[in-house]
Amino acid sequence: MSTTGKFTAVVAVTGLGLAALTACGSSDSGDEGSGSKTVTLVSHDSFAYTKAVLKDFEKESGYKVKVLKDGDAGTAVNKAILTKDNPQGDVFFGVDNTLLSRALDNGLFQSYEAKGSDLILPQYRVDQDKHRVTPIDSGDICVNYDKAYFSKRKLAPPTSFDDLIKPAYKNLLVTENASTSSPGLGFLLGTAAKYGDDGWQDYWKKLKSNGVKVVDGWEQAYNVEFSGSAGGKKAKGDRPLVVSYASSPPAEVIYADPKPKTAPTGVADGTCFRQVEYAGLLSNAKNTKGGKALIDFLITKKFQDDMPLNMFVYPVREVAQVPPEFTKFGPAVENPETLDPAKIADNRDEWVKSWTSLVLK
Repeated sequence: MSTTGKFTAVVAVTGLGLAALTACGSSDSGDEGSGSKTVTLVSHDSFAYTKAVLKDFEKESGYKVKVLKDGDAGTAVNKAILTKDNPQGDVFFGVDNTLLSRALDNGLFQSYEAKGSDLILPQYRVDQDKHRVTPIDSGDICVNYDKAYFSKRKLAPPTSFDDLIKPAYKNLLVTENASTSSPGLGFLLGTAAKYGDDGWQDYWKKLKSNGVKVVDGWEQAYNVEFSGSAGGKKAKGDRPLVVSYASSPPAEVIYADPKPKTAPTGVADGTCFRQVEYAGLLSNAKNTKGGKALIDFLITKKFQDDMPLNMFVYPVREVAQVPPEFTKFGPAVENPETLDPAKIADNRDEWVKSWTSLVLK
C-alpha cells in the first residue's frame, strides 16, 4: 500500500518516508545461512516502522533485521522474480493483490503458515491451501483532491470515475503508470471493475481526451505534480487531482507543522480500489528460520498497532488498533471496487498491455 501506502520528509510512503533501516545502513559479519542471526526483508520503498518496535523483535528473537528497499512495488516484485534463484533476502513484503498471481505463478514463495494467522480477518485470507503468503495490511487506492483549488473556483470536487471524464475536470488529474506503479495499476483495475471488460478501454480513451497526465510513480505524482500535498506545493505542482490513497489526507495533517484542524486534501470515494499487501518467505531464502520468525512478527498485535501511522494502511489482524486520526481525517471507504484475484490473474497483463497502447502511445 506502500505504499503501503503513502509519504519523503515532506510526506512519502513510496511515498511515507519515515526513518527505516536499509541494507546499506546495516552490516553483519556472519553468513546468511540457516544458522545466521541476520534476517533480510526485501520490500518496496514504502515499508516503515517505529524503530523501538523492531528493536523489541530483535531483542526477543535474537535476530538482527536488515531491510532492503527496491523501488515501487511493481519494480520490487519484478526484481524479486528475476532474482528468485539467488534472492537478495529471506522475506519479501509488499506484493499486493494486483500482482500476487504473478509472484505465485513464478514460484517466488515457499509455504509457511504464520503463527497467529488464524487472527487475520477472513476477508483478507488467500492461498489457504498452500499458505505461500500472509496478509499484512490493506488500503484503498483513490483519487485525492486539493480542497483549496476547488473551493477557490467554487467547483465541486469529483466524487466518481464518471466525474473524471467531464469537461469541468479537464487537465486536472495525474496518475501513475500502470505498468510500473502499484497505485497506477490499482487505479486501472478499479476502472476495469467499474466498467467491465467491454467498457474500461472506452473510459480510458475519454480520460486521455480529458487531459489525464501519466508519470512513472507515486512519488512524482503525489509529491511533485499534485498541488494539494506539502511536497507538491513546494514543487509548484499544478494538478489538483491525483491517484493516491484514502489514507493520504490524515498523513497530510499528521506531518504538517503547524497541524491544520482539517485535512487540506479529500478523497473521491467513488474512485477507490481495495489493495491488500502480503509478505512471503522467499523460495530460496538462506535463513528460513529467521524469515518465519519475521513473518510471525509482522502479524503480531504490536506490529499491527504500530503500522498504520508509519505506512498509512489499515491492519488486517482482529482487534488491532486503528488510529483516531484515520477516523477524523480519512474515514474508511465503505464500498471500494474489488476484483477476484483469479480475474486479475487472467487479465492483468493483457489489460496493462492494452492500457499502454491506449494511453501512452
